[in-house]
Amino acid sequence: MATRTRLVFLMHPKEFKQEKAATGRLTRLCLANSELHMGMEFDGDEAVQALIAEPTNFCVLLYPGTEARNLSHGQLTAAELGGRRLVVFLLDATWAGARKMLRLSPSLQRLPRIMFTPTAPSRYVIKQQPQAGCLSTLEATHELLLALERSGLDAYSDRAQLLDVFARMQDYQLKCAADPERPGYRRRAYSAPEERTPARGRSGERRQKYLKAPDGSRGE
Repeated sequence: MATRTRLVFLMHPKEFKQEKAATGRLTRLCLANSELHMGMEFDGDEAVQALIAEPTNFCVLLYPGTEARNLSHGQLTAAELGGRRLVVFLLDATWAGARKMLRLSPSLQRLPRIMFTPTAPSRYVIKQQPQAGCLSTLEATHELLLALERSGLDAYSDRAQLLDVFARMQDYQLKCAADPERPGYRRRAYSAPEERTPARGRSGERRQKYLKAPDGSRGE
């Protein structure tokens, strides 16, 4: 799918090497005008720095907070771009990983920040989000493109593409999880998202797992 916006996925090494779902990689494969770079700090990444330094680019970082402009509220306009290409950097990591990547990359810290108000909760069935409002990289990109289109900054030509890929990936994982004959895989099916105990962070609270045994009890 073509987009006017250049989407740059900055992937944490753990996501690059260990994650089986890899929604950042899936998203990159769906979008022609995108690229992916793996690392922890990007001040020394020549490709990333070339994008930031290019005067014809208007570079921003997708990162929520009080300093971020909310695209869902029209807080970034085409007039502000002044004919420059919009380049959005997305951190593909856990929240803890993303904070560390940002801390190690002052050039990313200096970029204007954007955010959006999600139109729907996470559709992630095979993973549990740490709190309401958290999204996978693929879902965040979908919401970003919706917000960019509403702001008149881009055209989202195929709204079903990313979510369809996301659903197919999860459907495959669910079938594998439910197959007792499949070696080297989990032996219990996933529970429904609405049945799960909220995930816990590193603040001393216990992170709950969300496998469901055949008798309905929680797995550990």
